[in-house]
Amino acid sequence: MEKFSAFRDPGTGIQPFLRPIPPSGGELLANLLAPVGYALGVIKTAVLLALALVYFVLVHGVCLILSPVPPIHRAVTHLLTALLSRLALLLVGLYWIPVDVVARKRGRNAPRNETWTPRGGDLIVCNWVSWVEILWLAFRFNPIFLLPVCETLDLSSPTEKSAPIARTPGRRTGTGSAAISSPAARNPTQRVPIVGFRRVNLLSMISSAGHLPLIAGLTSAKPETLEEIRSSADRPVVVFPECTTSNGRALLRFAEVFRGMKVPVMKYKVFVMCVRYDPPTVFAPTLSHSIPSKFLNPLPHIFRVASSLAPLTISIRLLSPSESPSSGSFLLSEFLAGGTYPDELAECCAALMAQIGRVKRVGMGWEDKAAFLNLYKGKK
Repeated sequence: MEKFSAFRDPGTGIQPFLRPIPPSGGELLANLLAPVGYALGVIKTAVLLALALVYFVLVHGVCLILSPVPPIHRAVTHLLTALLSRLALLLVGLYWIPVDVVARKRGRNAPRNETWTPRGGDLIVCNWVSWVEILWLAFRFNPIFLLPVCETLDLSSPTEKSAPIARTPGRRTGTGSAAISSPAARNPTQRVPIVGFRRVNLLSMISSAGHLPLIAGLTSAKPETLEEIRSSADRPVVVFPECTTSNGRALLRFAEVFRGMKVPVMKYKVFVMCVRYDPPTVFAPTLSHSIPSKFLNPLPHIFRVASSLAPLTISIRLLSPSESPSSGSFLLSEFLAGGTYPDELAECCAALMAQIGRVKRVGMGWEDKAAFLNLYKGKK
């Protein structure tokens, strides 16, 4: 949309925040089948809400009696979470989810037949596009989910620790899509520090899809550092360095959530993955959820997805553990050549994620999305 063209990345021409629109063609048949889809969507959404209630009662209620025996409690909650999460994915139309373990290297020396086995205290670093990958992560690993906490959402004036965003990945030719103006070009968006994280359960994480980071002064509990959470975790810890969802067309700029962590990481393992969704069609809505719903987020989007009469697709690409930033053979110079970065691990994970997911990186971050949402709400 032209009125949001200022939020295109100057290096790639990609608009990473607007909801993808299906191409024209086939609208007549889609309109004829719409009543059937709506009826199906109502039934599926009602069942999904019932599943959410069952999850809450069983995992956060009944299973508490197993808390004195942590291994049994962890095993039972993992089993229940996996069953209910996979059933929810089936209901929304994700009948088969292909998962590929991808190696950067090719040829004889390429790693083969490697498996992902995250354990307690390990990090899973993933891009964030929707609530769908949250359900998949819960199904596979039953991890600890974290929401980032920032100092403020007021981007009108820089703070002491804030600095203008200077690095914008992509070409700089000055012509075509590279010449499109952006907030960073007209009025540099201030980088707002992420001061910590807050642990949340599965349902809270799903309801946070599309939203911006929490604000430190408005949270009930004091934010914890990533190392504090990781060192005491009995399950893998999931980190979304983008700190908000995109529309899946590109990777947003990673926030400095790993500042101070040296690469290669030695004390624990880091697992990198990338999620990709197919573009929408007139029969299948987009699975990306970049703009939060005003009411009961993301229930309206779940209803649209559940109303689809066509099978939906998602692609999960996992980086081979032997090529991760925690591998002993990892070469930092391959990713940080020619520059210095305040957060080495974030830069390495972003480069690896873009490579295995075959997705471009943009110089816009969650701060730019905050400005976009302000404009979007004003236009609405």
